Amino acid sequence: MDMFFDFLKDIIDGELDIYVITFTLLFTMIILLFLSFPMVVPLAAGALIGLVHFSDIDTGVMIQQMVTGISPNALIAVPMFILAADIMARGHTAHNLLGLVEAFVGHLRGGLPITACISCTLFGSVSGSTQATVVSVGQIMRPKLLQAGYKDSFVMALIINASDIAFLIPPSIGLILYGTLANTSVAELFIAGIGPGIVLAILFSIYCYGYSRLQGDRITLVPQKSRTERIAAFKKALLPLGFPILIVGGIYSGAVTPTEAASFSVLYALIVECLIYRELKLKDILDAALGTGLITAVVFILVGMGQAFSWYISFEQIPQGLLAPLELEGASKEYILFIIALSFFIGCMFVDSLVVLVILTPIFVPIVAASGLDPVLVGVMITLQMAIGSATPPFGCDIFTAIAIFNKPYMDVIRGTPPFIIILAIMSALLIFVPEIALILRDLAFT
Repeated sequence: MDMFFDFLKDIIDGELDIYVITFTLLFTMIILLFLSFPMVVPLAAGALIGLVHFSDIDTGVMIQQMVTGISPNALIAVPMFILAADIMARGHTAHNLLGLVEAFVGHLRGGLPITACISCTLFGSVSGSTQATVVSVGQIMRPKLLQAGYKDSFVMALIINASDIAFLIPPSIGLILYGTLANTSVAELFIAGIGPGIVLAILFSIYCYGYSRLQGDRITLVPQKSRTERIAAFKKALLPLGFPILIVGGIYSGAVTPTEAASFSVLYALIVECLIYRELKLKDILDAALGTGLITAVVFILVGMGQAFSWYISFEQIPQGLLAPLELEGASKEYILFIIALSFFIGCMFVDSLVVLVILTPIFVPIVAASGLDPVLVGVMITLQMAIGSATPPFGCDIFTAIAIFNKPYMDVIRGTPPFIIILAIMSALLIFVPEIALILRDLAFT
């Protein structure tokens, strides 16, 4: 009991002990979260308490760090990709991509869930957003899968987790933000994310096939498409398929930077949906622009405040003190990758993945540099954990997106997720022990 009161006295007196500071900041932030404040408020409160109570630093440094956090030029790509994704999500892109995949594999055993999985991958290469993928693919594929006899718990879990691939396949907002925070090439990160995204799609497809085999005659197979129908589906999907070619091909060839590719993607989306498909009106474009502005504001405020908070805890050398018992100095690369993956996985289960990214990335950057780990590999691993967290209970954002669009209770939505989480854990292990999955395309493109 005396130790407890001494600990409280240290907090009140502002004693500079990392455990005292850590407890104070965490306690304050958790209380504010339970009081339903948006995440930016706990971050601001933590940084201010640290600056005012535990140090003599002018609080003006907080504004400086916030501005620094949102200053990198690479962040210009974020609103561009968000806007392009919103435009295509409102148009015919998702329908045409789904039609292409279904025309070739829909008739096979497990063909419809595999269609959903591959379509999430393709639409992820268009949107870069897991939530947009859940909405666009989920609203189309869920009725088809239910009609074919698949259980709703499996269908919702498939859509939620297959949408995670959008975090890995470029354009990925997670990869852009990591590249900015870790001073790593966004172009290399984009190329490196393709391999793990494809492997993850294959693993999900294998599970879908096995699940369909176990269900047996309960599952109704859809009729096989004719050659003419397949050609028609391919023609309809040509324009949407041009989007990832524009981004990946442009970056791979060195013709454009990721930021330039983002601006071209908006122009491409406008031409396809407004002039060719003629699906969207001026009001739709204005709504997309407004939505993009709101999302961008939220992301940038989080990034700026996260930078201020990260700067303070780095100034107090809190990460070094807390990570010291883990003995990361001199540890193997596999062990360090495991600790990074575990830290981000646990964090993203409870807090928005972008918040975890801006807080934890600056903590691990020096460790990654000292260990000789490839920062591109680390970025892909971190982004994978962000993807897992977005679909993992209790607070994965994709879960709540599915609750909203499917109008289903929380427990019904998460009931079928365990097998997919296991597959995602296997993917994490593969990245740790077979890093070439991520690095081989990067090495081919940039060496």
